[in-house]
Amino acid sequence: MKGKSGNYILAGMIAGAVLGAVGGYLWGDFFLSLEFIGTIFLNALKMVVIPLIIASMIVGVTSLGDVRKLGGITWKTILYYLVTTSISVLIGLILVNIIRPGIGVGSIGSFIPEIVAESGKKTLIDVLVGLIPANIIQAASETNVLPLIVFSLLFGGVLTTIGEKGRPVIAFFEGLNAAIMKLVIIILYFAPVGVLALIGSIVAQNRSSLDQLASGMGFYILTVILGLFIHGVIILPIILKIFGKKHPGTYFINMGQALATAFSTASSSATLPLTMELVVEKNRIDNRAASFVLPLGATINMDGTALYEAVAALFIAQIYGVELGAGQQVIVFLTATLASIGAAGIPHAGTVTMVFVLAAVGLPLEGIGLIWAIDWFLDRCRTTVNVWGDAVGAAVIAETAELDGLDVQRRTSA
Repeated sequence: MKGKSGNYILAGMIAGAVLGAVGGYLWGDFFLSLEFIGTIFLNALKMVVIPLIIASMIVGVTSLGDVRKLGGITWKTILYYLVTTSISVLIGLILVNIIRPGIGVGSIGSFIPEIVAESGKKTLIDVLVGLIPANIIQAASETNVLPLIVFSLLFGGVLTTIGEKGRPVIAFFEGLNAAIMKLVIIILYFAPVGVLALIGSIVAQNRSSLDQLASGMGFYILTVILGLFIHGVIILPIILKIFGKKHPGTYFINMGQALATAFSTASSSATLPLTMELVVEKNRIDNRAASFVLPLGATINMDGTALYEAVAALFIAQIYGVELGAGQQVIVFLTATLASIGAAGIPHAGTVTMVFVLAAVGLPLEGIGLIWAIDWFLDRCRTTVNVWGDAVGAAVIAETAELDGLDVQRRTSA
């Protein structure tokens, strides 16, 4: 989306979010009746996610030409994700040890949320096994994104090795990718109304927990928000400036629509179509990098989620009077980093994978119930940082030597 239209839509989304928050609090019943509009908007975004991931990943891989070049870019992308995620976890651990938000907070009313109980038996090994689906159609129907990415990487790589026979297939996916991105622009025009309905209904549903946002859980919320702020406003812009060679302020403003959608939907997967549109069209990032990096990032790059899991684990330990030593905090660091990679790009995914973190240091799962009431708000904050980290990653990978080498190669052969 270019020009004034994009600016009008962004202004509309911001206005919709503000009006929705105020309206949901003052006229809850009315905004609950508008929930279906938000659901339609969210479903419209989700509708294009699966074909977009498959098409964009295949186009991204095949556009690299020589499949052997993919190795370097893949490892650099994963390294970027691991480094930024590790930094975010470290920030969270430092802050939670300084602020100690759990001291003096009671554990009354703790419970295990149903979504957590259903996932309590899963392990990191299950996540690894799930990378290779027995049925790719079933994985798509269940919006199980990570195995789809693995399949698309392999399929795209194979297409580059079969010569002329692969060209019609590549052309098909290029056309599909272009059509999906056009569809995303159409959906964008309805974003302000969708955001208004989403935020309004969410606030209306959670009015009873709003007092906790300003009282008993205040220091916990402050710790998470401060950590997300440091990572999103200081660390990632520095990385963008040095390695991505982009002006952080301009880049951030150009991502406004995607970041507003991330906050509204609490889903990096649902936001992916907008993220790709804005990274390529507004921030002028090489489409080859965006097509490869962003779908992968929406699944495994969860900086905000990892920070939240580390803070929440130590917060719960402080509430229960469990002192976690340096060794156990290292375990929290490693587990939060790895668990966030397995988190789906959907609402409350970080809460589910926090099971791994608590189990790793012997903390009760009931502790998750202590923070459940206000998770709807923090979920949106951390998802916004997740999407921002993905966008920065696309700029960083676009500056790698592999992509520059491909450009030189093509100019030489022309």
